[in-house]
Amino acid sequence: MTDCLCIIPARMGSCRFPGKPLEPLLGLALVLHVYERCALSPGIGRTVIATCDEAIAEAARAHGAEVVMTADSHPGCVDRTDEAVALIAPDMADDGLVLMVQGDEVLVSPKMCDDIIAAYDEGGSQVVNLASKMFSREDHEGPNSVKVVTALNGNALFFSRAAIPSPSRTPDVPMYQQTGVIGFAKSFLPKFGKLPRTPLEQIEGIDMLRTLEHGMSVRIVHTEQETIGVDTPDDLARAEKMLRHDPVTQQYLSSLS
Repeated sequence: MTDCLCIIPARMGSCRFPGKPLEPLLGLALVLHVYERCALSPGIGRTVIATCDEAIAEAARAHGAEVVMTADSHPGCVDRTDEAVALIAPDMADDGLVLMVQGDEVLVSPKMCDDIIAAYDEGGSQVVNLASKMFSREDHEGPNSVKVVTALNGNALFFSRAAIPSPSRTPDVPMYQQTGVIGFAKSFLPKFGKLPRTPLEQIEGIDMLRTLEHGMSVRIVHTEQETIGVDTPDDLARAEKMLRHDPVTQQYLSSLS
């Protein structure tokens, strides 16, 4: 199995929900739920929170989590992840796996992480992205979630904020959303930052389209489990309810109490 370094990028300055990484759910900050859930994965050797905010760093250190401070000028989480890897793992092998889990992906599970690792070990792509099933037609049609469709070989065909595939002719269509759980070959990260931004990337506001538009593949791993990227206070309340009944939550909350 490939050595895997997990980086959790998080910052306080979210446009839609400022300060969300430290919002509590069941008594534990959002970003620390993500940290604990990733750390349960047997395939991950090291889990690190990457942030530009001292408030997040202080909370993480008090919890016992490893932290790396990054610049506050990054345009996106992939760039923050790249800097974090350069700072803490400069000698990591080029084909080593960096698993980026965004700090608001509160329902990430150890199995999801391990499925990404297994797909990367199979080869064929330097980027492996988790896609989770959507259960709400409203979510599928809304612009806040990023939808993804795949080719028969399992690679992404397109990411969009529109409802893809369209339900206009066949109402019962597969509905999957891109999640902020993405595995990268270590050598891919600095290359990505140097690629020019692409037309569809800018139209849709989806950075992984840059990879597709430059002719590279993104392998998609599907999960039937629901995930939530917390972008609003309503998302936070919904996530707390789901966490309360999630068996993974009890694995770490019981040990922290």
